Amino acid sequence: MNYRERLKDKKRIVIKIGSSSLTHAATGRLDLLKMEVLVRELGDLRNQGKDVVLVSSGAIAVGAAALGMKGKPSDLRVKQACASVGQARLMLIYQKLFSEYNQMAGQILMTKNTMVNNANRRNAQNTFNELLSLGVIPIVNENDSISTYEMQSLEKFGDNDTLSAVVAALIEADLLILMSDIDGLYTDDPNSNPDARFIDTVDNFDERILNMGKGSSTSNVGTGGMATKLTAARIATAAGVDMVIANGSDFHNIHRVTKGDDCGTLFVGKKQEEFFLIDYIEKLL
Repeated sequence: MNYRERLKDKKRIVIKIGSSSLTHAATGRLDLLKMEVLVRELGDLRNQGKDVVLVSSGAIAVGAAALGMKGKPSDLRVKQACASVGQARLMLIYQKLFSEYNQMAGQILMTKNTMVNNANRRNAQNTFNELLSLGVIPIVNENDSISTYEMQSLEKFGDNDTLSAVVAALIEADLLILMSDIDGLYTDDPNSNPDARFIDTVDNFDERILNMGKGSSTSNVGTGGMATKLTAARIATAAGVDMVIANGSDFHNIHRVTKGDDCGTLFVGKKQEEFFLIDYIEKLL
């Protein structure tokens, strides 16, 4: 089966963008040229009649830069303050850019409790579905001003790779695209092993694949390495969602993926008969 070819027919797509793909490495400030390309790509998907959800990191990094801090803060209270300032700035720019392409964007901030609590989960699902039915592009982030880092197992998703997979499963998306600081999955870390081989397609997600994850990232502003992306793949594929890891240095890769081009690593979704999203959240987070 040509798994790439069927990506052309996906109707509900979740795209995750990391902090390192949105900001300038030297300053931590937003890369406005890249953001404009991103918004244009997502707007064009909407113009094709597809539902689009954007899971966007960047609030803490943008807030820290705006407040004159160098690098990523480590103190919890400072992180939460940066997230508060940065999320507002991030949404302001997204709203402005999307409006230039005649698109409407809305904000959804989530915590782990949004998913663990049955009523909250249903409300979130209803909100997503209503926004998408109205042609709105929901922009999702973890509510870092509220979630606590010390109580990560109870309150935080921990990274937006996992959050994006949870959102994709929740809204029954058929494609999840993770824009990363790497081309896709390799047999080993290509930054340290020149013999690492690129893996084009994973059609059977098992423990061997999961163990290829490295708990590191080449970025000093992001939170997720390959391990978090493989956790996301485990959730997404079990929910029947195809997932692609592609390089976020070029947001044009989004349309390359949706056109079925050989871009990134494709994880083939194979829905498990007894897939319960809440079980995965409790086990993996």
